[in-house]
Amino acid sequence: MVESDPIASRCGTVTILGRPNVGKSTLLNRLLGQQLVITSHKPQTTRHAILGIKTRPDAQILFVDTPGIHQRGSNALNRYLNRAAHAALAETHLALFVVEALRWTPEDAIALEAIIAVGIPTIAAINKIDRIADRSLLLPYLKELSERHAFLHLVPISAAKGEQLELLESLIVSVLPAGEPVFPPDQLSDRPERFFAAELVREQLMRRYADELPYSTTVEIERFVEEDGRYRIHALIWVERPSQKAIIIGKQGEALKASATRARLKMERFLGCPVHLRVWVKVKKSWASDETALAALGYRD
Repeated sequence: MVESDPIASRCGTVTILGRPNVGKSTLLNRLLGQQLVITSHKPQTTRHAILGIKTRPDAQILFVDTPGIHQRGSNALNRYLNRAAHAALAETHLALFVVEALRWTPEDAIALEAIIAVGIPTIAAINKIDRIADRSLLLPYLKELSERHAFLHLVPISAAKGEQLELLESLIVSVLPAGEPVFPPDQLSDRPERFFAAELVREQLMRRYADELPYSTTVEIERFVEEDGRYRIHALIWVERPSQKAIIIGKQGEALKASATRARLKMERFLGCPVHLRVWVKVKKSWASDETALAALGYRD
């Protein structure tokens, strides 16, 4: 008996695009079956285009999660986020356009215009249908959406609940080009582990401080070494003002300690071994408005 060929028959890049806070990162994590990108209820949590690799028996899907395309803000960081999202469309086989069910905003329109401008095949994922009690309300919304662009498919989904994601994934595979895998079957991303360590620290800041520190923090990993069966990681949190530093540290350092503990536990699950994490907070005035400072902190096109 001849065994089936384990090499995937299809392989291609799928760029996930949409406005901020429509659930793009939650969707990617669900499709991959584990957390790769950080999430929070706050818009613009994602700051980089991040590759997530899904290897199936019949295909390898190279998902690219992007920052939400937005109108808010004109500083260097906001310009970088929009550039990163647009650049991800340059070399992709398929766009996965994510919108929130029953909502359409000017930023949704801008994201769709970016897709139309490059002329690539597009599937629309209508997310958050778990929040809709009367699903019949989706019908006129889907009709209106279909009139905005000639989508290959329109798929109502719930990324949070996992609803209809098997259907979405099968439709994605069906339009990918024939080809062999680009990456080994056990590889999840092309980003280094230290990148995800920084993201896990930033996730706790985004989740803990609500509206107090909207976009004024970033994280730099100063030390990332594996020794004696564990990782030793030194993380530096950059803020723009001394008052923000005080908020993150908290009374007698308790707030920073709590955030670092949660980040360490998530790092241990991600890396699969014990982690010794040390965290500091420093002030770099107006780093989010300075192109040079952004580049030094890893925000490069």
